[in-house]
Amino acid sequence: MPKRENSLQKEKKEEKLPELAPQTYTQRYGLRIGADISKPIRSFFDKDYWGIELVGDYRWNYRYYLAGEIGKEKKTSQTDYFNFTTDGQYIRLGIDYNSYDNWYGMENMIYVGGRYGFAQFSQEVNSYTIHTLRNYWNENITGTNPNILTTYNGRTAHWLELVIGMKVELFKNLYAGASVRFSKILFQKDNDFPNFWIPGVNRVWESSTYGINYNYTITYMIPLYKKIKPIEQKSENKK
Repeated sequence: MPKRENSLQKEKKEEKLPELAPQTYTQRYGLRIGADISKPIRSFFDKDYWGIELVGDYRWNYRYYLAGEIGKEKKTSQTDYFNFTTDGQYIRLGIDYNSYDNWYGMENMIYVGGRYGFAQFSQEVNSYTIHTLRNYWNENITGTNPNILTTYNGRTAHWLELVIGMKVELFKNLYAGASVRFSKILFQKDNDFPNFWIPGVNRVWESSTYGINYNYTITYMIPLYKKIKPIEQKSENKK
């Protein structure tokens, strides 16, 4: 009997336990399209502004998204000496990195990204004043030079952009997002009249090539396919 018990124990030791298949879940990949809702709201309340922007991204990796925006803006601005209207269109293309670790079934984003931007626009000088110290009251004189009171066409600008933002799924496939954008103008065409305002960048100071912008978006995701991703499990240290 002892010999038989030993042989049974030996057979049990040699038996291999079946390997457990890793837990997996599917993630959706697709195209997300929508619009910046802040621009039509601003257009309604600000008589000197009109704008529209369409946005989109495409998920091509677990963390990375191809992203872009295209828009058109018209803005009448007043500086110390000039009143002018900027009218043009722009496009931004780049990539976003999602740093947020979603729970199972969630598809939210907290991301950083980069863009290359290009704008084509015109600047129309509506009026200008000349500061003078010759008269008694040191009043500014309204300018009448037709060479200044004109439209400067063919303006262009190129810039790089750092983007920080988030996107939250409100309902199935419907997302709300917000982002802030820091721009660095690489080069621009601004002969004869400076570009104080650039579509896609917004206000630009005369002594600086930096700008800041923002958007608030509503987007809808069109799922195209799914990929299987293993659920990461934390390993426990054996004492």
